[in-house]
Amino acid sequence: MAEAADFQGTSASPARRWLRRTGALLAGAPLLAGLLQLPAATPADAAGQESPQVASSAGSVSVAVDSLSPSAPSEGDTVTVSGTVTNNGKQTVTGAHVDLQVGPPLETRSAIDTLAKKSDDLQGPSGEKVGGKYTEKFPALTPGVAEPFSISVPADKLDLGDDGVYQLAVALSGKTSAQPWEQVLGIQRTFLPWQPEEAGTRTKTTFLWPLISSAHMAAETGSNEQQTPVFRDDELAEEIAPGGRLDQMVSLGKGLDVTWVVDPDLLASVDAMTGSYQVRTADGSTTPGKNQEIAKHWLAELQQAVTGEEVAALPFGDPDLASLAHNGTNVTGSLNHLKEATDAADETVDTILHVKPSTDFVWPVDGAVDPSIVKVATSAGADKVITRSDSLQDNLSYTPSAARPIGGGTTAVVADSRMSTAFQGDLTRASASTLAVQRFLAQSLTLGLQTGKQRSVVVAPQRMPSVNQAQAMAEALAALQGGNWSESQDLTAAAKAKPDPAANTKVPPASAYPPSLRKQELPRAAFEQIARTQRKLDKFKVILTRQSRVVTPFGRAMNREMSTSWRGRGVAAVGYRDGIESYLNGLIDGVKLIQKSETKLSGRSAMIPVTVQNNLVQGVERLKLRLTSQNPTRLKIGGDAYEEQPVTVNGGHAQSVKFTTSANANGQAKVVAQLYTEDGQRYGAPVAFDVRVTEVTPTVMLVIGGGVLLLVLAGFRMYTQRKRAAAREAAEDDTAEAGDDTDGARSQADAPQNPETSDARLEQETEAESRADGPEQPSDPAPDTAAESAGPSGTGERVDR
Repeated sequence: MAEAADFQGTSASPARRWLRRTGALLAGAPLLAGLLQLPAATPADAAGQESPQVASSAGSVSVAVDSLSPSAPSEGDTVTVSGTVTNNGKQTVTGAHVDLQVGPPLETRSAIDTLAKKSDDLQGPSGEKVGGKYTEKFPALTPGVAEPFSISVPADKLDLGDDGVYQLAVALSGKTSAQPWEQVLGIQRTFLPWQPEEAGTRTKTTFLWPLISSAHMAAETGSNEQQTPVFRDDELAEEIAPGGRLDQMVSLGKGLDVTWVVDPDLLASVDAMTGSYQVRTADGSTTPGKNQEIAKHWLAELQQAVTGEEVAALPFGDPDLASLAHNGTNVTGSLNHLKEATDAADETVDTILHVKPSTDFVWPVDGAVDPSIVKVATSAGADKVITRSDSLQDNLSYTPSAARPIGGGTTAVVADSRMSTAFQGDLTRASASTLAVQRFLAQSLTLGLQTGKQRSVVVAPQRMPSVNQAQAMAEALAALQGGNWSESQDLTAAAKAKPDPAANTKVPPASAYPPSLRKQELPRAAFEQIARTQRKLDKFKVILTRQSRVVTPFGRAMNREMSTSWRGRGVAAVGYRDGIESYLNGLIDGVKLIQKSETKLSGRSAMIPVTVQNNLVQGVERLKLRLTSQNPTRLKIGGDAYEEQPVTVNGGHAQSVKFTTSANANGQAKVVAQLYTEDGQRYGAPVAFDVRVTEVTPTVMLVIGGGVLLLVLAGFRMYTQRKRAAAREAAEDDTAEAGDDTDGARSQADAPQNPETSDARLEQETEAESRADGPEQPSDPAPDTAAESAGPSGTGERVDR
């Protein structure tokens, strides 16, 4: 009896029920011993009723409602409920049968939420059994075996009354060997919207159909003229391939009246796949992409699907507005990236889809807002913020229209949180999907029945629905658009609808922002890294002859670095940002100075060449090369401590720049070469090298020149003296032959001298003259510069003189 009472109510806790059951068993043990001697009573007599009991093994059979058609029946329709029953217990269930039970209408939206949470609870209300032939029987349910069922019943047999949402329960009853009486062993509840005739006032419903993906491209492109794009992976091809997530979003949305919400980055990425592209592999190499036809087909289908429909374009890359507001506004340049992303959206969508998108809307993550998010969201020009009713809450007994003026000319478009979250979670099982569809329709109908006034409702589902979630969304939306209580409306019209004067227009404070969402935000370090990358790009682009080849890919990559798709993927986000910055560093290092070894300067002046290497595909200009002497008293560059010269280098080439140097003294001087941009910013790493000065001084040159001159003069003097002496000797010989032989004494005195004696006299005269021209004492000063060594010069780089 205690057990039966527990199943009738829900007040007693499990622990308390266990204590009561144990006490009852102990107290009744003697009585039970006596009862065992009596004939067993029938279960009906023991229960005192003919209806099935709720057995202690309740829930041993699971009931799954895999389909309910039509989802929102009208008069004259036949409702078909199909699914499976599975015996999860250890005993075979006999005499099993599945019945439909219709409960009373659910009057409020919160009642629908409560029932959805207890859809398989045996203790909850189950309603009246339809009975009769509208049941399905099973001779036995074997443990572990799933058995299908399908029951069709005319709508008029369900005994539905006024318009509203009714509980429809599918219950399985049967017996087991341990408890051989009929009992409910499993149940599944769902919702049956009932609006057989067209409503007097239809709810205007806007359903956002998101086409958003994660970042699949970085900044890397090929070095060819076409700049072949390089993809980080080939996952996007899987999403747009037949049966893929994005393929299903397009094919399912094509037949629905929805507002397409598009990330321009997705369009740009797929468009890049239509031509030649490369895919980065796990080992770091690239392989040619092969999915051009898939990309072309997907874009063609999308272009057809959006024809005549409203397209709302998010900023390029779908930036995380909350992360930017909370962690990025104090980092210089962060808001500029949002403005650039907004500006790029219009052109991208128009160029690829050939439709003019609306760029007035922004969509924070899960529609959660606070004043800083609204401020950032509207800073780039958008004046409509898609939020959600669980963030901008109302204290009303009904659901007001979506549009709310929140000040500053900004409109909050408040999506309904119950309908927007109806398709989250795992919907891979057909039963979960069916329950989500029926719950969505139930919420919509109940909302419409709250008042007699027409209202505008917006549904903003999750950003990237799975295939199963998308299919459930499409099924629910098709039923809604074919029903009698709702009509479609685009997003722009919903934003312009007359606001409800009683609706809340106060944006919640920052303290109300969900902590679970705040934990997933991009940190301040992410925005600081983006700013650092931008500073490097700004310095780099000024030297390029074709800036767009670099500026555009990196600009779009930095937009992707701020994407909401990085939430919950912090490690991947860091890796993506590091990859972008590393690739830019590699490009910057492509323009550099060639290292130089020690240089010899063997003269008073010389030309020193410094080489600039450009490994980029395009040329560089507006660079200056400065060569600076660290010791200008010894070595001057261009007559001063440094000299600058303009630099222009074609792509894939090197250029040598020559500087004039002058030496004032021997020794070693350090020289530094540094590239600068035209605005005076350092570019790249400096190159330092030594210059060894081995200059010969002017004094040494004068002494050497004087010595050479003296030698020449001495040689000429000796030559003239020898010639004069020879002439004199010849004249004396002629005189001797003509003289009188008797004048012996005189002739002997006038005879010519001996040649040896004459030579000795000439040498004495020459020596005397030589002493007169040079230093006469050993103490006379020597030359002030030592003679240059005749040996080979040391190692080092020679310069052009």
